[in-house]
Amino acid sequence: MTVFSELRMRPAPAAAARGWDASTTARLAMAGAVIFVLLVGANLATPLYPLLQAELGLSTLDVTAAFASYVLALVATLMLAGHWSDHIGRRAALILAVLAGLAGGWVFAQAGTLAALCAGRALQGMAVALATGASSAALRELLPSRPEWASRFTLLASAGGVAAGPVIGGLLSLLPDPTAMPYYVHSAVLAALLVPLFLLQARPAISQPPVSRPLQVLAPRRPSVSREARGAFWLASGVGFLSFAVFGFCLSLAPGYFAQVLGTDSRPLIGVLAGLTLGASALSQLLAIRGRFAVPAGLAILGTAILLLGAAGAWHNPLLLVAASLAAGVGQGVAFRTVFNDVASRVEPARHAQIVSTVYVITYLGSAVPVLGLGWATGVFGLAASVSTFVAVCGTAALLLAALTLRQVLRRS
Repeated sequence: MTVFSELRMRPAPAAAARGWDASTTARLAMAGAVIFVLLVGANLATPLYPLLQAELGLSTLDVTAAFASYVLALVATLMLAGHWSDHIGRRAALILAVLAGLAGGWVFAQAGTLAALCAGRALQGMAVALATGASSAALRELLPSRPEWASRFTLLASAGGVAAGPVIGGLLSLLPDPTAMPYYVHSAVLAALLVPLFLLQARPAISQPPVSRPLQVLAPRRPSVSREARGAFWLASGVGFLSFAVFGFCLSLAPGYFAQVLGTDSRPLIGVLAGLTLGASALSQLLAIRGRFAVPAGLAILGTAILLLGAAGAWHNPLLLVAASLAAGVGQGVAFRTVFNDVASRVEPARHAQIVSTVYVITYLGSAVPVLGLGWATGVFGLAASVSTFVAVCGTAALLLAALTLRQVLRRS
């Protein structure tokens, strides 16, 4: 089946099947690699924001607007096209995502104004959205008897890409043309991914549309969740919203905040610090932590660590800053993996991409709305005071959510 027949949603005759009949391992690697590389590209800019502020004369609110344009485009695309891969096939959706990522990286690299930065970031958001549901569903289909590991691989690739982006961006910014070179290198990697994707012998879409009106299935759908999955859906969305509010801070204003706390302007160091929480979240997917108390314990660790993150800034304590960042990532990773896996296990396969995309709609809003508010507050009250208030609110919310989930667990026992 060719990519064009997939996009037309017309299955190719069996005799026409050709291409690379990849093994399950190779398909797993490609599904994870696409979302990983796209998220690396979406977060290359994290350590570059202070440099872009100086070069383009941007305010703190401008930086958060550029970051939020990525998230808002991502959310809009998830709502409009999150279910597409169920009908055009996983491979076709991933190829569209890579092409959008290439366009976004090129626009951002050439940007000389805030509007251009926002346009590049919006294209990157569209790319990540197209890949999110497709890669998650592909991983679950490739591991039908291991749904928990499918969720782990999904979150490992996602959180790992977000964590690696700031680190790679900081290192590549040491090359000539520091705000553009990271995107040129990343574009070369994305282009290389297109080769195996085009050669791959794709599997049929899980939900073929009627031949007479195939485009009708691509129309936006009203989000809906089955009764059996509703409680798990809202818990996962709440945990996701809260934790991504923290991630959004780490990937937007945290570079400037960390630079003030440590008294440094080293972009590689700032990139590493910004990626610590995300990296710890990714690595926590390798931990075999289970049990009834995994969610409340993870949320309690997350809440405590967020409060300590604020204390580290107030005390200018780099060791506490690193420890709190790592602990926040581990707590978030354990809690979110557990609730995410619960949702995925309750959803019927034919709607997996759609429901997972809806979870991420609410989750990613957490890294847009609170961060925009933080950017506005920073311009009015200053960075230190605004960050202190932000971490206090997020930490308290995590602890309250931990108490609520603990109460639910004790009621069931």
